[in-house]
Amino acid sequence: MKRILLFLVTNIAILVVLSLVLNVLGFEGYLTQNGLNMGQLLVFCAVFGMGGSFISLAISKWMAKRAMGARVITDATDPTSQWLVATVQRLARQANIGMPEVAIFDSPEPNAFATGASRNNALVAVSTGLLRGMDKGEVEAVLGHEIAHVANGDMVTLALIQGVVNTFVMFLARVVGYAIDKAVFRNERDSVGIGYFVTVMVAQIVFGILASIIVFWFSRQREYRADAGGAKLAGREKMIRALEALKRPAEPHGLPEQMAAFGISGGASKMGQLFRSHPPLDDRIAALRAGG
Repeated sequence: MKRILLFLVTNIAILVVLSLVLNVLGFEGYLTQNGLNMGQLLVFCAVFGMGGSFISLAISKWMAKRAMGARVITDATDPTSQWLVATVQRLARQANIGMPEVAIFDSPEPNAFATGASRNNALVAVSTGLLRGMDKGEVEAVLGHEIAHVANGDMVTLALIQGVVNTFVMFLARVVGYAIDKAVFRNERDSVGIGYFVTVMVAQIVFGILASIIVFWFSRQREYRADAGGAKLAGREKMIRALEALKRPAEPHGLPEQMAAFGISGGASKMGQLFRSHPPLDDRIAALRAGG
C-alpha cells in the first residue's frame, strides 16, 4: 500500500511540474478550429513523454530508497557492511566511476539493482536474501554487474529510449484519434467528439504495448553487456557462478514494477519472450562462456 501511494503521489507531482513547464513554454493547445496543430502537439508530447522519463530518472534514487526500504550504509560497523562498501569502492575505481551509495533492502529473494541520474551519482543496493544465499565471490560478481550498468550509462540511455518511445506513442495516438473521429465517427464540429477520446485511449494502449518491445529488447541487451562488465571486473567464473546461484529456488518476492528492469534477475513475462526485461539465465550463462 505504501508503494502504491508513493507511486501515485510522485506521478501527480510530475504531472503538475510538467504542466507548469508547458505554461512557461507558452503552450496554447494542439486542438484548433483548423484541426491538429502538429507543432503544438509535438511540444505537448515531448514535454510529457521525455520530461516524465527524465524526472523519473532524476528522482530514481529517492524513489528506490523509499519504495524498497533500502537502507544506505553510512557507517559501516559490522563486517558485512564493511566488506560491501569496500568491494563497491574497489569495483567503482576499476570502472572509473564515482563511488555509488551502497544500500541493503529486505527481501528473501536474491536480487540487486543500480539506479541514479549519472555515472557519478548512483545507488547500488543488494537484498538480504542475496547476502544470505550467495558466497562473497558470487556477491562480488553481482556488484560488478550493477557497477557495469552504472559505468555503461544504462539508466540514462534507458530513460532516453523510454522518453522517445513515450513521445511518439502519445503523438501517434492523438493523430490516429483525430483522424478516426473525423472519418469514422463523422464528427464535423470544430471540437473533437467522444470518438477522439476513446480512440486515443485505445491507440495509446496498443502503441504502448508495441513500443515496449523496443524498450524490453534494449533492456535484455544491456543485461548481456552488464554480465560481460561484471565478468571483467570480478572474474568470469564468479559471474557465471552468480548467475547459476540465481537459478536456485527462492521465495518469490520480486522488485516493484518500476524497479524490475534495474535488478540482477527478472522473472519470465506472462506475455512472452518479447516482453522480458532480462534474458533467460541459461542464455546469459551461455553468452559468458562463449565469450571466454
